[in-house]
Amino acid sequence: MSVSTAALDPSVCAPLPVLGQDVTVPLVTGGEVTYAALDYAASAPALQRVWDDVAAYAPYYGSVHRGAGYLSQLSTDLFENSRRTVAEFLGCRPEDQVVFTRSTTDSLNLLAAAIPANCQVFVYETEHHASLLPWRDAQVTYLDAPRTPGQAVETLERALADRDPYGPALVCVTGASNVTGELWPVKELAAAAHAHGARIVLDAAQLAPHYPVDIAELDVDWVAFSGHKLYAPFGSGVLAGRADWLQAAEPYLAGGGASRRVARRADGGVDVDWHTTAARHEAGSPNVIGVYSIASACKALTEAGFDNLVARERELVSRVREGLAEVPEVQVLSLFGDDAPRVGVISFVVRGWNSSHFAAALSAEYGIGVRDGLFCAHPLVRTLLGSDPQDPGECGAPEAEPGERSLNAIRVSFGAGTPDEHIDRFLRAVTELVREGAQWKYRTEDGRCVPDRGEAAQV
Repeated sequence: MSVSTAALDPSVCAPLPVLGQDVTVPLVTGGEVTYAALDYAASAPALQRVWDDVAAYAPYYGSVHRGAGYLSQLSTDLFENSRRTVAEFLGCRPEDQVVFTRSTTDSLNLLAAAIPANCQVFVYETEHHASLLPWRDAQVTYLDAPRTPGQAVETLERALADRDPYGPALVCVTGASNVTGELWPVKELAAAAHAHGARIVLDAAQLAPHYPVDIAELDVDWVAFSGHKLYAPFGSGVLAGRADWLQAAEPYLAGGGASRRVARRADGGVDVDWHTTAARHEAGSPNVIGVYSIASACKALTEAGFDNLVARERELVSRVREGLAEVPEVQVLSLFGDDAPRVGVISFVVRGWNSSHFAAALSAEYGIGVRDGLFCAHPLVRTLLGSDPQDPGECGAPEAEPGERSLNAIRVSFGAGTPDEHIDRFLRAVTELVREGAQWKYRTEDGRCVPDRGEAAQV
């Protein structure tokens, strides 16, 4: 995942145009402000290029793999060309398959349904729930959170050395943490897995929008990611990689498109001949618009140049971290330390503040959208906060009242479409809220902290 940053042209490093960049939102204190979308790690805004491509195609929408009409043929070509675009974007090997799914979660559940019997799965407690939870029918070993990249590799090597060497094994690891943004040593982990006869799947949901992902270079067996984090918000995802386990498994969904031939038997049953291509796991009418939007995003990011995108994001990350460091009450969460390379995802807590209260004030008083909670990575956030695994606290639904301590964190995340002004406003807002307090009163309603419409705070 090395990226050169030499000889950068500042004009090329401008934010990419995204939808919603001119949307204004009301402030509880009066007036309106342009919305600062700083929750990219949950769903990134769609690139304007993606939206324009989809809008141009929409009048020609037709059923994929189903019809003889011109629009159906055109849509089928578009769908399969999108598959090739994604394969090129990911650096797929000639024998790899690209399967279209609904999301990263769907992709990893598909793979979980396809792993061989008696497969041993190794997954760090630091994973997002999408990669922590799907392995319900496997023998799962949960690995403790490492505190350095080297420790991550050592922990995996020890665990693999103790496994049954004759059975299948799979390692699941994130490329970039959805909590800390830190990059994981994917290539080294892949080498460790393969040295012990195991395979590895990369959760690239937070990596692919920020860094180039090359399956062949990283030597991983599969990659999973979501379109809605890659600036393509139409409910599509990708599982790409080795075909053998996918071909040997029963179809993820049984139905039209996955079957090549269905015939009645003399005993009244049916015989089914399933596809061996990616179609085996793509039953039903596919989401051609969602798939095309992913391909469009892949092209847009490639054409913009990851060198430029990565360099600009590094500048934003440095600016945010340096700004937060100037506020003593702010504690930034990290596994690997301050020097660890990371993408534009930063989580923190503020001493004396309930995290939901702080996030609500950022939204209501400054028009800034961040996320608070446990980010669907409960074990990791609790480890980073030093709380007991049994302590209360839910993903995005804290129970503490404003002013009370909460067992959650605040996450700010950004990417290719983030203007400098959004970062500047965020840092100013954090400083003002900590030093001066909120201008408005807040209360808990349905598990969320919201402005009390009755009156402003006494400041």
